[in-house]
Amino acid sequence: MLTICTSHGDIVVELFEETAPISCANFRRYAEDGFYAGTVFHRVIPNFMIQGGGMAADLARKDTQVAIKNEANNGEKNVRGTLAMARTNVVDSATSQFFINLKDNDSLNHSSRDFGYAVFGKVTEGMDVVDAIAAVKTGSQGGHQDVPVEPITITEVRIND
Repeated sequence: MLTICTSHGDIVVELFEETAPISCANFRRYAEDGFYAGTVFHRVIPNFMIQGGGMAADLARKDTQVAIKNEANNGEKNVRGTLAMARTNVVDSATSQFFINLKDNDSLNHSSRDFGYAVFGKVTEGMDVVDAIAAVKTGSQGGHQDVPVEPITITEVRIND
């Protein structure tokens, strides 16, 4: 279990260590290194997802470790409250960024059409915090869209187990 401490409150997460061992070890490593402190949820799209874990409030990207293997074929689904690794169009490109699904996002699951986005955990407490983040006002900033007007900061990711 982990706690994502944010400027809007805490989000407690259970990791899917058995079905997503690579993604979980990656997330834990960033948490143990204190990497997430001072990053923001930089992409907030109501009725879709909130994304963070890789940029400072000024949207400067933080330096990351090497990309990991995509585990989207692990049987886990992108349903409301799950965490998944964010990536580029390259299948195995996930590093530190993650997102929390605000609804069941079947189009993000592994399929013959697209490899998908690896689900590696779920929110067990604090969905009200996730929903509050999803409701903030957003705009464009520095070439990015759907950026919260007031930064939503991750102060730390604490390992509870």
